[in-house]
Amino acid sequence: VAITGPSGSGKSTLLGLMAGLDRPTTGTVSFRGEGLGGWDEDRLAAWRRANVGIIFQNFRLVSSLNAVENVALPLEISGLRAKEAEERARRLLAALGLEARSSHFPHELSGGEQQRVAIARAYVHEPRLILADEPTGSLDRETAAIVLDALLSANARHRCALVVVTHDCAVAQRLSRSVSL
Repeated sequence: VAITGPSGSGKSTLLGLMAGLDRPTTGTVSFRGEGLGGWDEDRLAAWRRANVGIIFQNFRLVSSLNAVENVALPLEISGLRAKEAEERARRLLAALGLEARSSHFPHELSGGEQQRVAIARAYVHEPRLILADEPTGSLDRETAAIVLDALLSANARHRCALVVVTHDCAVAQRLSRSVSL
């Protein structure tokens, strides 16, 4: 699903609510029939680790970690052995065309490469829901098309719900449904 709308209409806020990063002042947020409202921060964090992948516009990669380490990090936080986490991260980076760049640090990667690392990081733990906030917003048209292809390819492989906030009509048209705020 693509969510479109003018700046300030609440698109990113909606993603924050869906991710349990923000709390609604009224109403409820539910996932698979269970309300998130009464959960404490630890339970929300555990739920996100198990169910949600988030792709930010500004990548939010850890600058002191290389691409493989950035992608493996959520798995290691969840308790997977470092070697297994690295193997899964390498496979996903290879699937996104980044095998040769896996040992590079974020400052050594282009914007499109950094965003594909962020996509890999979001999918590596096989979540049920991916939330992407302007995943192509800071990229040129050509790079944005490559990143969108990578995002849709990863989603086709992992078959989970994908919600993308975008100002770009071309991005919205490539998704199966579009909602305007």
